[in-house]
Amino acid sequence: MLKNKLLTLPMSPGCYLMKNSHGEVIYVGKAKKLKNRVSQYFTGSHDNKTTKMVSNVADFDYIVAGSEKEAFILEYNLIKQYRPRYNIMFMDDASYPYIRLTSEDYPTIKVVRDAKRVKNAQYFGPYPNAGYAHELVNLITELYPLRRCRNMGNKVCLYYHLGKCLGPCEFDIDKEVYRQMSDSITRFIKGDTSEMVSKLTSERDRFAEELKFEEAGRCQKLLEAISHVTADSQVQNERDRRDEDFFAYYADRGFISIVGLLYRGGKLLHRHLLLKPLYDDPDEAFVSYLMQYYQKNPEPKILFVPKECDIEGLDEVLSCKIHQPERGQKRKQVALAKENARINLDQKFDIANKEITDNEEIMAQLKELTGCDTHRIELYDNSHISGEYAVGAMVVYIDGQPSKKDYRLYRVHNRNNDFANMQEVLYRRFFRALKERTVLPDMIIVDGGEPQIRAAGEIISKLGLHSVAIFGLVKNDRHQTASLMNDELELLEIDRESKLFFELTRMQDEVHRFAISFHKKVRSKEMTHSQLDDVPGVGPKRKKALLRTFGTLKRIEEASVEELSEVVGPKQARVIREYFNQQDNVI
Repeated sequence: MLKNKLLTLPMSPGCYLMKNSHGEVIYVGKAKKLKNRVSQYFTGSHDNKTTKMVSNVADFDYIVAGSEKEAFILEYNLIKQYRPRYNIMFMDDASYPYIRLTSEDYPTIKVVRDAKRVKNAQYFGPYPNAGYAHELVNLITELYPLRRCRNMGNKVCLYYHLGKCLGPCEFDIDKEVYRQMSDSITRFIKGDTSEMVSKLTSERDRFAEELKFEEAGRCQKLLEAISHVTADSQVQNERDRRDEDFFAYYADRGFISIVGLLYRGGKLLHRHLLLKPLYDDPDEAFVSYLMQYYQKNPEPKILFVPKECDIEGLDEVLSCKIHQPERGQKRKQVALAKENARINLDQKFDIANKEITDNEEIMAQLKELTGCDTHRIELYDNSHISGEYAVGAMVVYIDGQPSKKDYRLYRVHNRNNDFANMQEVLYRRFFRALKERTVLPDMIIVDGGEPQIRAAGEIISKLGLHSVAIFGLVKNDRHQTASLMNDELELLEIDRESKLFFELTRMQDEVHRFAISFHKKVRSKEMTHSQLDDVPGVGPKRKKALLRTFGTLKRIEEASVEELSEVVGPKQARVIREYFNQQDNVI
């Protein structure tokens, strides 16, 4: 079947989707000529990891693109949609924070991690030290009276009265004032603090002469804060303040390590980006990674990559200049990035290899024990106190590793009925999966024995999901994990000294921890609920204002309409008074 299908492939640019026997997309790639590229997978010899990937391919699809640029973008969108297990994905990597200064009429500033969500803004960073980014933003909000609120109202808030906001929500502020403020902040973040230092020094000296020592002390503290914050940013190249990125990779022993040296305004930020198993051509993996990376992060003025890399097509996707230096300082910086990648791979290879070996060994043991595939395992647990604050939780393991982006939490409604709660959670999970055609697990493990397995079995059977295997982790009299039970209620004994037993216990602890933490959060929220939450028109803001003014719920209940009007206005005051009068009449 595959051989015949290969013969029909076009010699056009596009993307191909490799699928396993369950129809799940396990790899997405792009090609200038689909027929040549896809055929390479099924002819000749490959390294171990590519061979492993190909051995799982039962079918493939393809999408023809109009150009190589379209194929790049399509590849990114397909990887984002399917998250194939054999693709190198930036989404798995922890993102560093940026500072975002919006370009609105009345701008705001904050620390963010998604540097492309708001287009009408400037981004500074990334900052490997998140604490430093927050410290810098806090200092800027002390020095510049920017807008603080997310959504502007029509009345000034406390920040205006503290002199930390100009109050554009209520007063007509010239937009030029904010434009000049934004320009000054931009220069400040990039390291030019001379303007602000000069201003604060002058104000400090003037306050001291006028014997206003408190104001002079505040200026001195801000000067010290500027000195402290700017000391953390070492300028590496005073003459060249362009934003430049230097990326390189090192591939060996079936792994790829990618490192970037990022310069922002002349400041060097070293960042290790990636170390993962390699299932494809290193150049293709490297270029794919760069394309994904810059979908989420601002592009530099110039991107430098090794001369030997085949980056054809990347310049069509990225708007920045791409250079492959052959000599000089830039070539040395690219070489430094590659050396960092090599050192990183050498240092971490043994650990990474051990983890992968252990996971493969453990999953192989579980597969042998159960006779089921173990690529995606979902575990479920419920938590409540005598039926109150009942919740459910799902955790997901892919190839033995927790996939926290797939974890889910549920509020359930059957109170003190674990059987019904388990069925509710499973029904909601799998009904939505069928409706949206999302990925299904190979195996689900419920926390408990026969009752929980029967509960799961009824839902799985009702929805026709016969490919999903059901197991339960059974505890002994001391509430310790003892064995695994299948859907025929047979106990599958596990050696308590084995890595498999330890891994299953760890998985069970993880889903239990996840459920308990959500239960505590729900319980805490419910216990802080007060009568004010039931009054029509009283939200968190009004509730806070009322408690700040009157101090206690009893005093709010006893307050007159006139007293309440001073806080929430006459109309809402009458609603509150009427509500408490009705409560007094309830027997």
